[in-house]
Amino acid sequence: MTTTTLVSEEVREALHEGRPVVALESTIIAHGLPRPRNLAVAVELEESVRDRGAVPATIAVVDGVARIGLDRTGLTRIAEDPSVRKLGHRDLAPALATGATGATTVSATARLADAAGIRVFATGGLGGVHREWRETQDESADLRLLAEVGVTVVCAGVKSILDVPATLQRLETLGVTVAGYGTETFPGFYLSSSGEPVDWTLRSPAEVAAVIRAREALGRPWSALIVANPVPQAEQLDPALHDRVLARGLAELKEKGITGQAVTPFLLEYLTTHTDGASLEANLAAVRGNVRLAAEIAGAYAAGER
Repeated sequence: MTTTTLVSEEVREALHEGRPVVALESTIIAHGLPRPRNLAVAVELEESVRDRGAVPATIAVVDGVARIGLDRTGLTRIAEDPSVRKLGHRDLAPALATGATGATTVSATARLADAAGIRVFATGGLGGVHREWRETQDESADLRLLAEVGVTVVCAGVKSILDVPATLQRLETLGVTVAGYGTETFPGFYLSSSGEPVDWTLRSPAEVAAVIRAREALGRPWSALIVANPVPQAEQLDPALHDRVLARGLAELKEKGITGQAVTPFLLEYLTTHTDGASLEANLAAVRGNVRLAAEIAGAYAAGER
């Protein structure tokens, strides 16, 4: 690790002693939730990790330093400072060099977690291949980065505003392993199922940990292991409402000529507004479940290494 990276004492000691650590992204804090609820959720997620015997490592860049594990001051800065930038892995070097402060996306968090030696990372949903990709060639930087790091990413699939079949095909091409957790279909982020099948189903934290150890025994090069954990059906967004609102949002997107990086935030905000916040609650339910599962996987992995 370089002098532009600071691993908190708590995280450093846990890694040195082989205790379980879970990486958490910070974009959901800075850009995914309204203030002041975002800070409360950030604290809640860290406490959820601790309650399961693991150490949380929320990751962000603060004043040009990549921080692996934030204290309460750092969490508050990321949650409350409106100038906090959104950083993908391609943005890390400029952010470090210019002294910027930014919240890390899936790709940047996975990159920094991997470099720090953290094996398990929890998030909400991954980026993926966008609809109409044949014309736009638009896909998230998450996908290529996940082909280059050895972390296990616990997520609720990819955002349902994306082209899910194309995303799964792209992950296969990149050699990224995808396993459903307790499900034979790939989750749909807000929905328990996207309807797309998965090749592998894992049914316990111990089974996931065994896969992690088997991957390591095979040696590098590694790619990420995606553990796709569905939001419980009782907490998912009503599928009919989801489909209806998304269809309207896609139509409005086309009418307004919105393209590129503006597409995802527009559709996510559209869903939140036109479901009266129900999509946000489903998102949070998914994140909470992923964080719990990630802590249990990290614990099972650490137990097997002792």
